[in-house]
Amino acid sequence: MSHIVQIKTEVRDVDAVQSACQRLHLPRATWGEFELYSSTETGLGIELPHWKYPVVASTATGQLRYDNYDGRWGAQEFLDQFLQSYAVEKAKIEARKKGHSVIEQKLDDGSIKLTVSVGGVA
Repeated sequence: MSHIVQIKTEVRDVDAVQSACQRLHLPRATWGEFELYSSTETGLGIELPHWKYPVVASTATGQLRYDNYDGRWGAQEFLDQFLQSYAVEKAKIEARKKGHSVIEQKLDDGSIKLTVSVGGVA
């Protein structure tokens, strides 16, 4: 049986963040305080390509803090790619924790289809 799912992403899982960074060939995310344009944020810093400031994830709240100045200091597409990769990696981690197997397929429109097979047989 097929199900279409839309996910509102909250970034809470450090392992999924690191997997998303690796998937996108980004530096490992690091814990610390990070300077944005007009604030200092504490959390997990993610460095996106060509962004002036890092994206900072508060894993306690799931929220992201960043300043890309409406795209002038960082293209939204890179944040979107990170969020998509994070959601895919988190879904795969959770499925595998329950003993399910996962097959990933990239679609022509840029979306990713995950097929999760209950019981580990894909």
